[in-house]
Amino acid sequence: MGANAQTSVPTFTAGEILTAANMNISARTGIPVFATTTTRDAAFGGTGEKTLAEGQFAYIEATNTTQYYDGAAWQSVGATPALTLIKAQTIGTTVSSVAVTDVFSATYDNYLVLLTGGVASTSTYMALTLGATATGYYFGINGVRYDTGDVTKNFGSNATSWTNAAYGNSDSIFGVFKILNPFNTKQSGYTQELVVSTTTGVGPLFGSGYLANTTSYTAFTLTTVTGGATLTGGTIRVYGYQNS
Repeated sequence: MGANAQTSVPTFTAGEILTAANMNISARTGIPVFATTTTRDAAFGGTGEKTLAEGQFAYIEATNTTQYYDGAAWQSVGATPALTLIKAQTIGTTVSSVAVTDVFSATYDNYLVLLTGGVASTSTYMALTLGATATGYYFGINGVRYDTGDVTKNFGSNATSWTNAAYGNSDSIFGVFKILNPFNTKQSGYTQELVVSTTTGVGPLFGSGYLANTTSYTAFTLTTVTGGATLTGGTIRVYGYQNS
């Protein structure tokens, strides 16, 4: 139990004489308000002052934040994480495409998508499209072969998709990419860090691109590129980057 922990909430009666201990219970359980973190730090540990201990709260006027002391440092209450999970969608069985709907909104400008788990029936890349748009995709990709170290590349100009967003084979499925501005009425951007799990041939691929229109999108689709290739299992997780 921390030094600030309460074991009871006292009730006082009319005419009761309050002792210093009674008054300290009241004084020490409210949230004190300080102008800055400097005045906050100066308020603990001096003569007649409370010793700073784990569980202490404070409100800082300069930043309009409520803080708590964790025993080593002050932390902000309700601090917003940089990434928020919007949707986790499981891929079905023997499917060649997966539509992920209702993930882009005005809440976030930019998104991170991770695809892991599951398997593909044969080695295949997966193409990424936004909404129903099948034109205007521009991209450039560079990579290094695992077996030779040679540089490899791919590019698209006014293509029907971003063609190498994810990869799968009989062992695993991988995908790591970011989509920028998909909901805003601006051109959408795209960056990727593709894991290719094969001991020979093309290795990791890194690239970026954009979609040459200003359509507002709420969904995207991943489709296998190799003819007849299907996906089974795995999870697509979509995260929103906090705007502030």
